[in-house]
Amino acid sequence: MAVSVQNENEYEDLLALWSDLESGLGVILSSPGSSQEFAHRVLQYDRWMQGLMQRDPDVGLYLLFQLASNSPVGYSASHALVCAVLCHMISAELAIAPKERNSLVHAALTMNIAMTTLQDALANQVEKPTKAQQDAIRTHSVKGAMMLANLGVADDNWLDIVSSHHDEAALRTDLRLLPPATRLTRILQVVDRYSAMISPRLSRAGRSATESARAIMANASAKTDEIGHAMVRAVGLCPPGTYVRLENDELAIVVRRSSTPNHPYVAIVAKASGEVLSAPRLHNTAHHGHRIRTALAASAVRLRLNHFYILQLGAYAAQHPDC
Repeated sequence: MAVSVQNENEYEDLLALWSDLESGLGVILSSPGSSQEFAHRVLQYDRWMQGLMQRDPDVGLYLLFQLASNSPVGYSASHALVCAVLCHMISAELAIAPKERNSLVHAALTMNIAMTTLQDALANQVEKPTKAQQDAIRTHSVKGAMMLANLGVADDNWLDIVSSHHDEAALRTDLRLLPPATRLTRILQVVDRYSAMISPRLSRAGRSATESARAIMANASAKTDEIGHAMVRAVGLCPPGTYVRLENDELAIVVRRSSTPNHPYVAIVAKASGEVLSAPRLHNTAHHGHRIRTALAASAVRLRLNHFYILQLGAYAAQHPDC
């Protein structure tokens, strides 16, 4: 049973916990040599993330997608956290063994450790990467695995996933025929691309979550479809925290997944005319009235919303699924 956010103070506390998790992760990724027992710190952040997601996965996704799609500030840590959460949820969907799940999530949290500062800079850079930046991008996977080994990481799968997370060869083999580390690498590659698409950079706006998911599955071979479909089953085609336009042109934000990936519960926040509603209205896109016509990138929506009130609507939907 989902645990609803009971009051605004509780909402602010929960938001602060996600923000603290992201900023703490940013600190150890940007200054790994200054972090005592680095590998243990990563495990602690993983447990922290799992605790927040276990409390209410839909609220976690809502806050996470709002965080990821609204600002390029601290891009590297935000990207790592989104990837880790998605890997965690896909692991459950694909019934991946806990030990392999741990290797995958820890790799997601640390895959760009060799270019954290550069990744943040690139998110705020309009110009194309320089020659030196391109060289750093090209070598960061192998260098990152070496850094992690030097920091005390002894999990071979974790290191192998990081060192090969940009290796395209894994994409051309049937998922079931791959050894564990390569199979996990394939999952991270799909998640990495999806998260990068939805997240804004100064040089471009983020795509909508739906457009990103469809782009990944359209570009994937039949051999990689399984992961894309598992991701959509896990988080939905329009995940909580993302914006949609309904068939009647009303603007809404997704608040909770339903049993049907493309028919979530939404909070309608603006009329077709553009007039903002003083009190957002809960709408079940699966059962009643207008369905989702299109997903929207966060950059297309410039509204100040009462997220606590919207999440209360989501809590009501959890308790009254046929609303």
